[in-house]
Amino acid sequence: MGLLIDLRPLRQSPAFARMWIGSTLSGIGGQLTVITVMLHVFALTHSTFAVSMIAVAGLVPMILAGLYGGMLADAFDRRRVALIAATVAFASTGLLMTLTWTHAVTIWWLYALSMIVAAANSVGMATRTAIVPRLLPREMLAPASALNGVAFGMTVMVGPAVAGLLVALTGYGWTYTIDVILMLSMFLGLWTLPALRPEGEIVRPGLASLVDGARFLRGAANIRMQYILDICAMTFGQPLVLFPALGTVILGGGAVTTGLLTAAVAVGTFLSSLFSGRIVHYRWHGRGIARAVQAYGAVIALFGVVLLAGIGSGRATEDSPDVLLIVLACVTLALSGAADNVSSIYRNTMMQAAVPDTMRGRLQGIFVIVVAGGPRLGALYAGVLASLTALWFPPLLGGLLVIALVAVFVRLSPRFRSYDAEDPQP
Repeated sequence: MGLLIDLRPLRQSPAFARMWIGSTLSGIGGQLTVITVMLHVFALTHSTFAVSMIAVAGLVPMILAGLYGGMLADAFDRRRVALIAATVAFASTGLLMTLTWTHAVTIWWLYALSMIVAAANSVGMATRTAIVPRLLPREMLAPASALNGVAFGMTVMVGPAVAGLLVALTGYGWTYTIDVILMLSMFLGLWTLPALRPEGEIVRPGLASLVDGARFLRGAANIRMQYILDICAMTFGQPLVLFPALGTVILGGGAVTTGLLTAAVAVGTFLSSLFSGRIVHYRWHGRGIARAVQAYGAVIALFGVVLLAGIGSGRATEDSPDVLLIVLACVTLALSGAADNVSSIYRNTMMQAAVPDTMRGRLQGIFVIVVAGGPRLGALYAGVLASLTALWFPPLLGGLLVIALVAVFVRLSPRFRSYDAEDPQP
């Protein structure tokens, strides 16, 4: 059992390998746009609250799309559903690029197109994740989750850093253009998949399908608990919305610092996946999730302490960054990325192994809502609290809340603590 990542899923399934490569390249482009939209909104409004509202505005469409997209994935060819979702995201990003180059973009266009992309990505993510167990045997699911961690690490490590540099050097139009080009790789990965109709009894999308999924989730205590823990972590421990202001007010460096802070999270994700050889063979996934989420809360609180030190020093400006504080902030964020990724490996594997194929799309739809919706609630929490108090206060308080809440919830769920990956039970 080595320390380095297990590459066998890429060798055993060429279809999985192609989808993984396509998702990675298009993900880099998507991260370019995520950061660029944040910087674009901040440049137009100079408001952290306005930046946080991008995430909040996309929450309701994302929830509805995730639920309905999960039902679609359980009723139709999953390859086709994923292709349609990718097409919608591609067209929306193309329109954003066109509006920017023609100087017709407004704050409302940024909000509206962000909502559409969030909804399309919600459907696509739920469907692609439900596809993976059809391409790989069960023993390869945890290594596949680690590989997805590497992909996510690369996308968030490269995308934001390049976005910050591109915005600083060339403006917004080129960044959106590069995203449009990179998104083409997603179609290659999906187009070459075989047809993937769901196995078992098929329930047509609608109220009956939704009720059927809710009934299954009601009896799936382990799945519910991992949802709860992730919501706690992302609601109270997600400081991303603060990054544009930090580059201006506390740490200095402007857009470049914003990109570096976001990329630091991905560095931790990437490295923890790269050295995941032993992590993926740990069988007690419930305990692994709980410990990783508490570690995440601890380093987010430490990030708040670093920001508080920056307030005390008062040395940084947008043109004169405080390099030491930026390095310390990046280290804490890298540790948070590592902790979140370990939790993600166990959560994804639990979802794919313990949920039957006939339910996998709907449960993945809910899972995507939790994974993507939690940070949006976190954006609202951090944006509002920072507006009322100070930029350092939301991560410090939130990290401590995460530690306490996880301890309480896991204490009340002995079944979750004893979850065994060799006998997966929802």
